[in-house]
Amino acid sequence: MSRKKARDNAFKCVYELEFGRDENLDKILEYCYEENDNKAEEKEYIEMVLKGIKEHLEEIDEIILSKLKNWSIDRIAKIDLAILRLAIYEIMYVEDIPEKVSANEAVELAKTYGNNDSKSFVNGVIAKVIESKESGDGTNTNS
Repeated sequence: MSRKKARDNAFKCVYELEFGRDENLDKILEYCYEENDNKAEEKEYIEMVLKGIKEHLEEIDEIILSKLKNWSIDRIAKIDLAILRLAIYEIMYVEDIPEKVSANEAVELAKTYGNNDSKSFVNGVIAKVIESKESGDGTNTNS
């Protein structure tokens, strides 16, 4: 299984979710699978991530905002937001993926899909999330 490919496709689904929040997740997944040749393991990962992010969206967004001063979710570029949501979901809720892998893959997605500032922005937020998690701060606003 290519986790990198699955993560890339999951990112696209998370991005799509931002524009169709009320849309049926199954429709987003169906479209993703039609457009990409995903293996069963990749589909399992993509579905787990998309459903998990939707289920924990409020908590994930609170974590993001706790690492930024005077920002709102609407101010974050949609691509960066999708990357952050995916990475933070992995870091906080998926135990079999090392935090550093999630962080590195998030930066790679930012390089590929984001603008010139995306890499640094995503890296900075993710680093703060990992630091807070490791220190036991959770979603505290301590940056």
